[in-house]
Amino acid sequence: MEPLKYMYNPQFFDRLCPLLKDTVPRFDEKKFIYLVFDRNWPDLELKQRTRQITLALHHFMPADFGNAAGIIVSISTALRKSEREQSYPFIFLPDYIELFGLFHFDESMKAIQEVTKLVSAEFAIRPFILKYPNETMKQMKDWSLNEDAAVRRLSSEGCRPRLPWAPGLPIFKKDPSPIFSILQNLKTDRSEYVRRSVANNLNDITKDHPTAVLKTLRLWDAKNENTKWIIKRACRTLLKKGDAEVHSLHGLNQKSECNVGKLKLSRKVNIGEFLSFSFEFTNGSRKEERFQLNYAIEYITSRGNVSKKVFAIGEYSVGPSQSLFVERKRSFKNFTTRTHYKGKHQLTILVNGKQKASEKFQVQ
Repeated sequence: MEPLKYMYNPQFFDRLCPLLKDTVPRFDEKKFIYLVFDRNWPDLELKQRTRQITLALHHFMPADFGNAAGIIVSISTALRKSEREQSYPFIFLPDYIELFGLFHFDESMKAIQEVTKLVSAEFAIRPFILKYPNETMKQMKDWSLNEDAAVRRLSSEGCRPRLPWAPGLPIFKKDPSPIFSILQNLKTDRSEYVRRSVANNLNDITKDHPTAVLKTLRLWDAKNENTKWIIKRACRTLLKKGDAEVHSLHGLNQKSECNVGKLKLSRKVNIGEFLSFSFEFTNGSRKEERFQLNYAIEYITSRGNVSKKVFAIGEYSVGPSQSLFVERKRSFKNFTTRTHYKGKHQLTILVNGKQKASEKFQVQ
């Protein structure tokens, strides 16, 4: 797969520059391209390229941020006429607000509200949370009631304590209570785009404050289908950890009678190939039960230690004495996010969070 940074190619700028010429009073296309594609460009990664475009654009913008923010909104509004959905390549627009608008709160909030309809401002809003926590969270609570789904989604996504690719928010890792009043407004949201963010935010919070999340979810009406959707995904980390209380919240009984048998797997796996495994699962009770099936792999680390990772298989309603045959495979290809090491590994089958069967295998 081609690295995402290559989305900033000549074709992208062929589309962008005419629009900038129409909206930025002093815009000079040749100079802009020269500033973007300098000698350092080939070595820049995605975020660095985004920032380079931001700085190149700033060269032509008014010194007064209020005027500049108006132009940023105009660019965003013009692009939304041709872009049918959220478009990540234009992330330099919220980046501009983050970089040059931090000391202009009111103007930045108005601009972010509009720009996030084109490209999410989830990264841009975080410096404002850190500098103006009360004012920004008040604004985000207002956004949680906005008619536009992208704005509502920002109210949740922007305050996630552990947003990927972004600096953490230590204030919410310590005390997530300001987040809950925002999520309360979104718990029945009709947009999956919004609900997914709410679930991810809650899942972030479970890593530091699981009890607070469970207390909140118990107060929510799980009969509402949208809320039920959020609750299920919000607890995925706790479910993988085998937390008994969260399993009970999801109608999963860790004491249900069941059996995992005939576990078969590749005894040797080469790095770059797949581990294949299969097993037979049987409901041992006299009534239909719901079961969540996961598997865990104990990976060998670079230092020879063990790092356990849990992966989902699925959730099933299984009749009395009924059996399921399950087959899966797991890639041992190296990625930037995971490097595999040779040695003895272990595969474990988990049912409702409980270990039911294990086998060792060799990675070579």
